[in-house]
Amino acid sequence: MAAVARWLVLRAAGLGRAPARAVRRSVLGIAARPGLAWRPSRSGSSSAEATATKTEDDSFLQWFLLLIPVTAFGLGTWQVQRRKWKLKLIAELESRVLAEPIPLPADPVELKNLEYRPVKVRGHFDHSKELYMMPRTMVDPAREAREAGRLSSSAESGAYVITPFYCTDLGITILVNRGFVPRKKVSPDTRQKGQVEGEVDLVGTVRLTESRKPFVPENDPERNHWHYRDLAAMARLTGAEPIFIDADFSMDSVQLHRTCGFRNSYVGLRVCDVISCWESCS
Repeated sequence: MAAVARWLVLRAAGLGRAPARAVRRSVLGIAARPGLAWRPSRSGSSSAEATATKTEDDSFLQWFLLLIPVTAFGLGTWQVQRRKWKLKLIAELESRVLAEPIPLPADPVELKNLEYRPVKVRGHFDHSKELYMMPRTMVDPAREAREAGRLSSSAESGAYVITPFYCTDLGITILVNRGFVPRKKVSPDTRQKGQVEGEVDLVGTVRLTESRKPFVPENDPERNHWHYRDLAAMARLTGAEPIFIDADFSMDSVQLHRTCGFRNSYVGLRVCDVISCWESCS
């Protein structure tokens, strides 16, 4: 009984054993906050995750660095194949352009296999129905060589004059590109000496119709501005057949104010420089 009485006295004085939840301590000796459970540190797990992430980054970088020379070598190989294709194309064009002229076939279907082939016709021009392909620039290889690498060009702007030509031996009208005139000479009144009259013999190269390329404006027949060769539309407007030739501009019968030669179809060989560039990167 004495022990029980003593315990009651101490409890009343606040000196008894405190409840277990009141003396909980953290591993660092700091009293635990109510409602906050102690959890072990995850520093080891975070370190492992960081190491794994770094390994993945290093692997990606290695693959990326390997991809650069492989891609460069592939592009160089592609340029080699492209050069072979261009050489073959140039050889085919030269063989056609340098061939002897043949009489112009009257069948447009037969002409599909004769592009760039020289043909000869006899007849006269109808200057009242001229068409203008514009804007165009004068083809001048000497100037192009001088200005190679420049951002701007001094080429003069103008138009190609397309004139209906009645072929007396075939009884049909075709379209003839007579050549280049500067912008100030587009009007026929400014070049009366170039308006050839009477029957003439012509030699020219066959050209086929074109489709409008991206970013090329639409043709404007009402203003007589043609940006590409739409032979069907040109034929409807002039009453000619959808047959088109680039005249041999060295002939006196097609001379205008100034003319350009058949050079704009030439495919350059500067691709060799591109090959060297790509393969040196690999």
